[in-house]
Order: sequence, then C-alpha cells, then structure tokens
Amino acid sequence: MSYQPIPTGNSQVIRTSSWMVTMLLLAIPIVNIIMLFVWAFGSGVNLNKRNLSRAYLILILIVMGISLLFFLLSLAAASGQ
Repeated sequence: MSYQPIPTGNSQVIRTSSWMVTMLLLAIPIVNIIMLFVWAFGSGVNLNKRNLSRAYLILILIVMGISLLFFLLSLAAASGQ
C-alpha cells in the first residue's frame, strides 16, 4: 500500500467548471497573457493551474522563437535575390 497524501490548500483537484472558466479567460486576447503570468507566478495559486500556466508560457516562447527564426530566414532569402 503506497502513501497517498491528502490534497490540501493549493494542491486540490480543480473542478471541471473551474477549468471551463480558465479556458474562457484564456480565449480573451490580452487578458490571457495577464492571467497566465498571474497564475504562473502568483502566490496561493493551485499547483495544477500554476504548472499549466508555466507550460503555456514556455510553449508561447518556443513558438515565438521558431517564428522569429523563420522570419529572419525568409528575410535573408528575400534580400539575397
């Protein structure tokens, strides 16, 4: 029998209705970026929401980096003509 800690405080399972509100907020431009930073680095935020927000921000940075790389490559190819 393994030890199963009892979820307390900010490690409780988030309800489906709370995830629906979270997804709704993430669908609103500008508000989504602000809320991601609040959830990722704020104190007292549920651990599940904090980890999701941090992963989302990392993914945004990766996509922006790849987009910038493609932009620079296409700019270099266009100027070489």
